[in-house]
Amino acid sequence: MDFPYGRNVFLTGGSSGIGLATVRLLAENGCTVYAASRKPAAQACVLQGGGEIRPVTLDVRDPDSVDAAVETVFANADIGVVIHCAGIGIACPAEDFPSGPVTGLMDTNFLGVLRLNSRILPRLRARGSGLCLMIGSVASVFPIPFQSHYSASKAALDSYAAALRMELSSYGVRVCLVHPGDTNTGFTGARTYEIGGDSPYYGACVRAVGKMEKDEIGGRPPESVAHAVLKLCRDKRPPLRTVVGFDYKLLVFLKRLLPDRAVEAILKSMYLGG
Repeated sequence: MDFPYGRNVFLTGGSSGIGLATVRLLAENGCTVYAASRKPAAQACVLQGGGEIRPVTLDVRDPDSVDAAVETVFANADIGVVIHCAGIGIACPAEDFPSGPVTGLMDTNFLGVLRLNSRILPRLRARGSGLCLMIGSVASVFPIPFQSHYSASKAALDSYAAALRMELSSYGVRVCLVHPGDTNTGFTGARTYEIGGDSPYYGACVRAVGKMEKDEIGGRPPESVAHAVLKLCRDKRPPLRTVVGFDYKLLVFLKRLLPDRAVEAILKSMYLGG
């Protein structure tokens, strides 16, 4: 199958989880992937499929780091695909505002995408074709207790992508989102709890997020998301949103039919015990 945007890919969050699985799968299918992260691999490697993984140092929160990475990558390749996988998570009550962690989360999950796109998209427009793909989350559709900040960051990304897609439609640049559900990656263990033991929400928070983390550990492998990304990289007319997994596709569909109170009752029963 062809790659209509070319086989040169710039990907963030490429050192672990969904990002790493995507890097490997694309390279196995003949792509040259510039795998960017704060702590990239020491050297490039060539895979049996003929593709190559080239490590790039990048912190999406740092404008200077973004500028340096973009200049380095585009000086070496005609990039046609940018994939945003970098992301972090925190757990805390919605009424709390731990300034540093929340700012860091939004700076990584949302503003980091905007920051990088502002440097890359003009080049894709000048090129006349390209794909901008972002890893979202079903959390943007189903916000759950004590994940409000993370869910909000992904909901912001969803709205941004929908508008960006329309703005770029006449320039040959496609925009799409992949929404994974529970996925078994190191993201679960890296999530931080921004709540003190004296909080009135502490017990409920630990139970709710513990239930979610159990589901994540028992969830799909990151390769399932990588395969969805690969398919989109081969699609000349990719859909705006791709939900990974039939069960999650069904849940998203059912949400359109159910009243908000019913959806809320189901989520409360799952995560708060009623």
